[in-house]
Amino acid sequence: MKVNGTHHRPIWESEGPQGPEVRIIDQTRLPFAFETMALPSEAEAVRAIADMLVRGAPLIGATAAYGLALAMREDPSDANLSAAYDRLFRSRPTAVNLRWAIDDVAARLRPLAPAEREAAAFARARAIAEEDVELCRMIGVHGLPLIEEIAARKGRVNILTHCNAGWLATCDWGTATSPIYQAFDKGLDVHVWVDETRPRNQGGFLTAWELGQHGVPHTVVVDNAGGHLMQRGDVDICFVGTDRTTREGDVCNKIGTYLKALAAKDCSVPFYVCLPSPTIDWTVRDGLSEIPIEERRPEEVTEVQGLGPEGVRTVRVVAPGSPAANPAFDVTPARLVTGLVTERGVAEASEAGLLALYPERKAA
Repeated sequence: MKVNGTHHRPIWESEGPQGPEVRIIDQTRLPFAFETMALPSEAEAVRAIADMLVRGAPLIGATAAYGLALAMREDPSDANLSAAYDRLFRSRPTAVNLRWAIDDVAARLRPLAPAEREAAAFARARAIAEEDVELCRMIGVHGLPLIEEIAARKGRVNILTHCNAGWLATCDWGTATSPIYQAFDKGLDVHVWVDETRPRNQGGFLTAWELGQHGVPHTVVVDNAGGHLMQRGDVDICFVGTDRTTREGDVCNKIGTYLKALAAKDCSVPFYVCLPSPTIDWTVRDGLSEIPIEERRPEEVTEVQGLGPEGVRTVRVVAPGSPAANPAFDVTPARLVTGLVTERGVAEASEAGLLALYPERKAA
């Protein structure tokens, strides 16, 4: 997608003195500054994932794949392959794309001679990123008719989204935003309600920024305004992303998604989850009991970053001495999900629905 009129991706390669150099957009600097940086080592890739310089399940997966490639540049031995895998695996626990990507790359590297591993790892990381671009584009192709149907009846389509499931969270297009961008580019009258998404404000900071860069009409609202807007008939459809979707259609996404799904159900607003297939965890059935929920630092709740007259600064927003809890994700049961929008089509949120699109997974 575009930044100030120039095409960018959240992760890419440039030529460096040792071969391919991995570069990212530092998302902790957005929306107040647009800065890019190199990931010179596997340790920096781990830090970028853990400290949320990169965010979103697909982008985390691609970054982890490049992390293994960087590790093989440093030391292509069997011991370092295993150690780097473990470090990357521990960097963030919830997004299944991370495990999928490093499993994929590691499986391709283990049979190879150490001298062949760096080039093979970079080639596979590059392919994972390119595959994600196409997966996300196709999510938009299959999600677009959902918007077109509403537009044919009503004209303007009001869409509510939560967190950032845009191109910044993937390798391009986004998941929940891909249908929105394709609808806007086709000339449909769309407007997006953007949840701020506390505590990291990924909606207000990232989704609003990228929609603005693309020219898509949008309005930022506090997280708890979604139910009110739905009650008033001001939301036609919800699109959200997911960090892990179970075999039976439960969806694990940014904290607050469950409450939006409950409100949508009560107000008869369609609630769609947009995801590429690597986000489906075929080994998990019950999202509530089997998906690990990341608990992040309490400072993310007690402090907030903003732009003032003296520049960007961090201030405390919670009473001194009060403790804070910070679960980063929640699980939305499949019964609250209208449908799962994938690169192969729209599935019912159930094992049968997913297997109808992915019959090759029946034996998994």
